[in-house]
Amino acid sequence: MSLIWILAIVLFLICVLASLWLLRAWCHGQSAGSTIKKRLDGKVVVITGGNGGIGKEVVRDLAARGARVLMLCRDLTKANGVVEEFQQLGWTIEVRKIDLASLASIKTCALDLLQSEPVIDVLINNAGVMMTSSTKTEDGFDLQLMANHLGHFLLTEMLMPLLHKSAQMGHQPRIIILSSVAHAWGSIHWDDLNWERTRYNSLQAYAQSKLANILHAQKLARVLDGSDVTVFCVHPGIVDTNLIKHLEMSFFMRCISPLARWIIKSPAQGAETTLFCVLEDSILDRSGSYFVDCREQRPHSRALMEDDQDRLWIESMRLIESA
Repeated sequence: MSLIWILAIVLFLICVLASLWLLRAWCHGQSAGSTIKKRLDGKVVVITGGNGGIGKEVVRDLAARGARVLMLCRDLTKANGVVEEFQQLGWTIEVRKIDLASLASIKTCALDLLQSEPVIDVLINNAGVMMTSSTKTEDGFDLQLMANHLGHFLLTEMLMPLLHKSAQMGHQPRIIILSSVAHAWGSIHWDDLNWERTRYNSLQAYAQSKLANILHAQKLARVLDGSDVTVFCVHPGIVDTNLIKHLEMSFFMRCISPLARWIIKSPAQGAETTLFCVLEDSILDRSGSYFVDCREQRPHSRALMEDDQDRLWIESMRLIESA
């Protein structure tokens, strides 16, 4: 092999490695949330999920700041394991049972919180599913629409009195709704939200639910304008969590998965933007905003249409009331 070919191969490998480092740096974004110096002593934080992935890292950070964290989880065995782990550090963490795919479970959990808690200072709608197969919940809804949007919609509405009480006490309560960059690929199937007549596409169903998250946040911010309850929507990034457990991976994808996990964010890095929106005070006048890598970004134009925001609000109310 000639010297020219050797140099060409070396140059090619250098370019590949440099490209991978740049891609990794872009995927990781910035870590501005956990570096904010702020205590949360006496504050009550409610988070859906929290027994793994991004949610667990959010719980870890906020509990360490002195907050009393209530994890709303479906898997109580796993959740109680997290509680035992963190309580050894002297943190105050509790678990409540919820299944976001069940209206009855959501109502039971919300009523329990309304009776037991004087206020909620932060509500984080964190839990969700991704690209599941075509599945209907016990109430007849598409699983992704229900777990990612409708369940959190109902929970938020029912817990609103406790958030308003926090505002009355001057605590500046916040609602954080996790969405995804996938919202840009989605559209709301107004005539068939639950994919009953349309051939099911797991990615499009997921994208629809994530678009619904931003539409919900935008509408909720308008509803709450003047109440001192603020709302923020978050894309956590491409994160190494168990959300992809429903995906079928080819042999090639399984082979490159270690490299992919090196490139994408860790759960702790994925928690940064959520933490930023919980802790940063300079954003309180930007309720309804969408944040990526701890910076405000403009979501896709479909998420900014007020007519669609209003329509989804009305349709969501109708669906949860008629089920």
